[in-house]
Amino acid sequence: MIERYSPAAMREVWSDRRRFEHWLRIEILACEAWAETGRIPAAALPAIRRASFDTGRIAEVEERVGHDVIAFLTVVGESIGPESRFLHLGLTSSDVLDTAFALQLREAADVILTDLEKVRAVAAEVAIAHRRTLMAGRTHGIHAEPITFGFKVAGWVAELDRSLDRLARARVEISVGKLSGAVGSHATIPPAIEEKVLGALGLGVDRAGTQVVSRDRHAEFLATLSIAAGTLERIALEIRHLQRTEVAEVFEPFGREQKGSSAMPHKRNPVLTERICGLARVVRGYAATALENMALWHERDISHSSAERVIFPDACALLDYMAIQLHLVLAGLEIRPDRMLRNLEAGGGVVFSQRVLLALVDSGMSREDAYGIVQSAALRALDGDGGFRSNLEAEPAVRERLADLDSLFNPDHYLQNIDVVFDRLNLGVPK
Repeated sequence: MIERYSPAAMREVWSDRRRFEHWLRIEILACEAWAETGRIPAAALPAIRRASFDTGRIAEVEERVGHDVIAFLTVVGESIGPESRFLHLGLTSSDVLDTAFALQLREAADVILTDLEKVRAVAAEVAIAHRRTLMAGRTHGIHAEPITFGFKVAGWVAELDRSLDRLARARVEISVGKLSGAVGSHATIPPAIEEKVLGALGLGVDRAGTQVVSRDRHAEFLATLSIAAGTLERIALEIRHLQRTEVAEVFEPFGREQKGSSAMPHKRNPVLTERICGLARVVRGYAATALENMALWHERDISHSSAERVIFPDACALLDYMAIQLHLVLAGLEIRPDRMLRNLEAGGGVVFSQRVLLALVDSGMSREDAYGIVQSAALRALDGDGGFRSNLEAEPAVRERLADLDSLFNPDHYLQNIDVVFDRLNLGVPK
């Protein structure tokens, strides 16, 4: 059974309840750190640790006061009682917001990494299974020289590896918080409190932040998501091209009762891969907004805040959705080796033109003369005037110099170093 997309994990990361849980944990940890310094009485901690909140109640209060953190503190304070006066001591809203944001982004990265790993794993399986499945390599959309389908997919695996590495690094860069007060100067909260709280959360310290964590980190994270989206798009686009009627070498899954068109019953459209390509454009657009958010007024403004509440949850959810959709496609990919071989032989073997050219040069013919003979034979074949090999055999200069064309038209020549890529990627042989 192919696993279909479930948004539950990513939805939980960005839920109001999860966000408020992070806020509360940060506030409690700050109180505990203050208590160690003697600023807050230890006797107040049990009540603070028992704090709770109701998301609906927070929304009601925010509607009145127009400030999300104040609404949160009000509702949490009601659950604590008199000891609530110790909450948020020396903090500014961004201390809580940005630190919790880092936790959410780290959790979102973990979800995405898991699903990208699944894409990589199934791509590796396809590459290994088809490492010697011959097909035409194409440049500019035109037949070039023989490759294998596994070789093509191995390139996808390599690019997925790079996206996984980038996202792992971006996860580290974004796992940074701050508890340094209104302009980041630690005037109302000592660095030791910040370091203790962030250490308990597994976050690094923004070494020279302002009232907010520096937004270059967030821009890097979203740029990384957009590159990963581009990788998924590249794979999806290739499958779309290979599914075209004129090519018909690879097809995305098509359900038994699935319909391709309301008007044309013959249609089998690549809707899943088209969807992936379309969503990649959205993620790239969000990256542009994240770059715009880097420049804020002085020690901060909140022009970034409204945009971030849209672009980060959306970009994370979209990339994760794309990964799971592509996993679905690759796991159910319909691969047609016979069609690949038929296309490879189009024009009577024009894909072997370079081997013939080099053989003629090796025989002593000038490259210019050899090129002219081979090009003429190939272009006539592609226009339907004979086959490439038969056209060559009709040339006296070719017959005189090349006694055996069989070896030049043997596709095994193109497989002699195909295993190098698989070895570099640690892709083993089929079981």
